[in-house]
Amino acid sequence: MKKPGAAQPGAKMPKRTQAVRLLPSVITILALCAGLSAVKFALDGQPGTSLAMIGAAAVLDSLDGRIARLLDATSKIGAELDSLADSISFGVAPALVLYVTLLDGTSIGWIIALIYAVSIVLRLARFNTLLDDDDVPAYAREYFVGVPAPAGALIALTPLAATAQWGDGWWSSHFVVIVWTLFSAALIVSRIPTLAMKSVSVPPHMAAGLLVLVTLAAAALITYPYILLIVLIAIYLVHIPFAVHSKRWVAARPETWDIKPSERRAIRRQPNVGGRRSAARLGLRRPR
Repeated sequence: MKKPGAAQPGAKMPKRTQAVRLLPSVITILALCAGLSAVKFALDGQPGTSLAMIGAAAVLDSLDGRIARLLDATSKIGAELDSLADSISFGVAPALVLYVTLLDGTSIGWIIALIYAVSIVLRLARFNTLLDDDDVPAYAREYFVGVPAPAGALIALTPLAATAQWGDGWWSSHFVVIVWTLFSAALIVSRIPTLAMKSVSVPPHMAAGLLVLVTLAAAALITYPYILLIVLIAIYLVHIPFAVHSKRWVAARPETWDIKPSERRAIRRQPNVGGRRSAARLGLRRPR
């Protein structure tokens, strides 16, 4: 017997449901348009607007996957579209923006732009491969392998943010921009673990402080957007050694693999060697 309201085999999907399932792809297309628009504004001599477009693409990229999972609207075509859009928005577009603005159209500048764009494509290809790997431990999905494409693009464009804020200086010299872009490309293709946002949680007693920080960030976004970007990039780079240490700690303790990251952090704070006895007190067992 069919449940009341259940869809019959062969029945057409309601138009409203079809529209909802298209929403994540619409957001992905908007992110792609924002990334490509960054090149247009760079050619028009508006580097600040180019940065804003890449930032908008990064925000939209962080939303499309979450909305797809929330609406149960994930699809193969959506995943492929997301990867292709990311390769353009965070690979091709930032490379062209850097080439037009800070690398002054030199031959070596074009080579550096190509290296950066290729690093993004390689990173996305590896990411898609890891998604299909069923042998990856559960805890490993809490970490990205290398710096994600949106963060990598913003890191590479940090010299442009400094130039937009303070004008020309040592940060806009060819040597510094080339070295920084190569450094960004190395982070992108590296196997350094970086934290995924889904593994970050805020304790209830810190909620008020987080809201204050969000308010300050909103004010800075309006008054000092370039400085805010530089500060956020600095915080992100500083977190990498902690992410490396965290993953090594978890990898060495299989008994903690299946528990929540917040509970895992509580174990690590216990006053004993490595938290092993704390894990035992919680009744955790090594997976067979």
